[in-house]
Amino acid sequence: MKRIKLLEVRSELGAGTRGAGMGPDALRVACLNKGSDYFRRFNAVVVPDQNHVLFEKNHFPHAKYVDSIYSVQKGIASAVEQTLRFGEFPLVLAGDHSSANATIAGIKAAYPHKTLGVVWIDAHADIHSPYTTPSGNVHGMPLAAALGLDNRQHQRNEPDPETTFFWQRLQNLGEPGPKLTAEHLVYVVVRDTEDEENAIIEALGIKNFRLPEFRAKGPRQVAREIYEQLRFCDLVYISFDVDSLDSRFSKGTGTPVELGLDVPEAMALCRALLENDRVVCFEMVEINPTLDSENTMAKNAFDILEVATEAIEQRLRLDEVVSR
Repeated sequence: MKRIKLLEVRSELGAGTRGAGMGPDALRVACLNKGSDYFRRFNAVVVPDQNHVLFEKNHFPHAKYVDSIYSVQKGIASAVEQTLRFGEFPLVLAGDHSSANATIAGIKAAYPHKTLGVVWIDAHADIHSPYTTPSGNVHGMPLAAALGLDNRQHQRNEPDPETTFFWQRLQNLGEPGPKLTAEHLVYVVVRDTEDEENAIIEALGIKNFRLPEFRAKGPRQVAREIYEQLRFCDLVYISFDVDSLDSRFSKGTGTPVELGLDVPEAMALCRALLENDRVVCFEMVEINPTLDSENTMAKNAFDILEVATEAIEQRLRLDEVVSR
């Protein structure tokens, strides 16, 4: 059977709050406390991080630590690409969400001629650029990088030439040019956005399943509609930010937001999405145990991760039976 490989990324350079680099370890603690053998069952590869640069001065106010982030992302993209080329399923456990740009680049490097769809389960749109960011945190930019967007028409910043140099490097990671198109991106429960993001989401017509619609239709119907929209995509990547959960369940993340999913809804959604045989990669990000005294966020996230992994394994077994 095709195997799952865990790619652990402890980089937190893209986050505004420190501690997300401990997310993969918090999941391991939750696993131990639950008495699960999860981390014994799968091979894990640790992608090098550069978190030591957080002790140095940041020289890029509109894309903080973007030079080091670029170096980390090259490693992530290469690990994802190699995993796929070896016929394995990359399951990425990452610190901050900026990693997703590299995951997407790695998928496209492995399958340059295939059309990629992205399902983004998150409280945030993550479609800022150095030209529009209010914070300079690169975890708010991975989709703009993957889509090749600068959103200059809503520019509020003047990034310096060094920043734009590294920003363009992020946009051209792996294969040069955009990795996906707006109609092949679907948001789920995105609800904390800035004006510049709202403008580009509206202009590009990006679909967002807000919570009332999600609850009215239920996880299975939402998954069906997502795949209907992505019907022309050969491959699908699912990115799960734990702040997609309601802030009652997600204290242990850098930017919790109310009016999100509860844990059973997130489990049901991930299960329904991961049963589809076009999914080639799943990523979970932004667990920050330093903000959470009981490791509750990681416990909830680990429960979701187990269900997601089970769905992937069932499907890989089914694929094997069909291909015999």
